[in-house]
Amino acid sequence: MIAIIDYGMGNLHSVSKAVERLGYEAVVTSDPETILAADGAILPGVGAFGDAMAELTATGLRDTVVRYAESGKPLLGICLGMQLLFTESEEHGRHEGLNLLPGKVIRFRGPYKVPHMGWNRLAFRQASPLFEGLEEGHVYFVHSFHAIPEVTTDLLATTDYFQAVTAVVGRGSVYGMQFHPEKSGELGMRLLGRFLSLCGTAEQPSVEAGNAP
Repeated sequence: MIAIIDYGMGNLHSVSKAVERLGYEAVVTSDPETILAADGAILPGVGAFGDAMAELTATGLRDTVVRYAESGKPLLGICLGMQLLFTESEEHGRHEGLNLLPGKVIRFRGPYKVPHMGWNRLAFRQASPLFEGLEEGHVYFVHSFHAIPEVTTDLLATTDYFQAVTAVVGRGSVYGMQFHPEKSGELGMRLLGRFLSLCGTAEQPSVEAGNAP
């Protein structure tokens, strides 16, 4: 079972449906016991970093997510959820994150359009179970802030938006994707499928990722 962590700020329905389409049971939940018992967990997120951390703290899910990560079972942060994995963010002031990955989240700075929105090509930077059998391709981004990992080996893939931008991170069983894999066509679904494969065996026949909308 895959827990989609519900703290009030995420594309819960689309992520849940994508997980089910790939043949896994998905449960949208804010219950700590359900999350901690899951084979894998996904932390989605849309909105502001500080608001998200306030919700995670107020609901008690901040400690739950950290405990889950420490258990060694696979955890995936998506979009804002990936940013929350880091130490801190400068979005609307300084806010502490989950500190599962050392680094900070900063705003795009430059004479170009913000937010960074649209399809951009991934460049794989490190070998990772997420990339096994996959080729680099385009995925869908929507974000105004980007993560700067302190440890180079945590940076698994980048994209180019007037600079190298963190796209995929990972350390141990903790992973993050800045883009929305559930909205990123074949490659996005295959990347999500590779994460889910780390969580255990699918519970029903999966639909080919290439046929995903």
